[in-house]
Amino acid sequence: MSSTKHSIAESQPIPQMDLAAQYASIGAEIRTAVEQVLDSQQFVLGKEGAALEQEIAALCGVRRGIGVASGTDALILALRAVGVKAGDEVILPPFTFVATGSAVSALGARPKFADIVPATFNVSAAEIEKRITPRTRAIVVVHLYGLAADMDPIRALAAKHRVPIVEDNAQAIGATYQGRPTGSLSDVACLSFYPTKNLGAYGDAGMITTNSPELDARLRTLRNHGQASRYNSVEPGWNSRLDEIQAAILRVKLRHLKEWERLRRAHAAQYSRLLSGIGEIRTPYIPEGLEHVFHQYTIRVERRDELQKFLADRKIGSAVYYPVPLQLQPIYANQGFGAGALPESEKAATEVLSLPMFPELREEQIERVATAIAEFYGS
Repeated sequence: MSSTKHSIAESQPIPQMDLAAQYASIGAEIRTAVEQVLDSQQFVLGKEGAALEQEIAALCGVRRGIGVASGTDALILALRAVGVKAGDEVILPPFTFVATGSAVSALGARPKFADIVPATFNVSAAEIEKRITPRTRAIVVVHLYGLAADMDPIRALAAKHRVPIVEDNAQAIGATYQGRPTGSLSDVACLSFYPTKNLGAYGDAGMITTNSPELDARLRTLRNHGQASRYNSVEPGWNSRLDEIQAAILRVKLRHLKEWERLRRAHAAQYSRLLSGIGEIRTPYIPEGLEHVFHQYTIRVERRDELQKFLADRKIGSAVYYPVPLQLQPIYANQGFGAGALPESEKAATEVLSLPMFPELREEQIERVATAIAEFYGS
């Protein structure tokens, strides 16, 4: 690269994620799919949604998929379908987006927060066990950043106490645990197709996956005003249906998902190689037998906020997922979790930084990010 080209490249911003780059490569396919829906004039509960349900179920290694309006709705409906009601307790990690907790609260249930394993950021089975009581009605497991939680001990606990598991699989579609896909490791699992996800719609959209015909039938009733058949409502429900335009867009993107996963893993490997010599940085840990899909490439660092500003000054995007764990959010101030109660989640919230990660990221951009980080730490 000439010095002029090099200086131009150095001056170009590197976003933390870039949806425009993705659209530039598949825009024609997307427009064709949308036009076909417009021509059909079928916008809700049509053939595109039904086909996507089958395709996502197959990807997740289960028999059934139920399309809904968002990942949050997927969580609320899944919890309702497994029997969670007002006054029940639901165990979940606090180091996650607030939707995981607010889905519990939406049903009038009480979240019981279980701390995380620091190496993976995922919920600890030992911490879950401490919080199981006779009022526990469900366990929500989040597969954070694209890495599955350690499910075998959690499944053993759930079976022992006869408590259903709900997977929050919003960030880990395509990931595997001991050869099994996320979305198939529980009674029922929830997906978000929010635009920033590895498989993202052009608006809100979500899906629920399960092997249970009973849960499948109830979820289809709950998502459509509680109707077991047309104009025959058997229980209070929601208006939460995945629309046909979003389903058509997602079906196009699904054809590219495996390649995007391959690129994300390659980018992650390059990051880890370049950052490995910087002593103050901990790169993502992947336990044996697990496949990470790198929804985020998240490092743990000292002086995180200073580093983030240093990168921003050099036009390098980054993000903090998540700066405040749920137990310290104002919405849960009455739950009795003061500062220090869940130390691993609190510590992670001060140290995590997600670097630029998207399939179209270029090698030279990753090198520039790593060079800037090394410069900050004096390496």
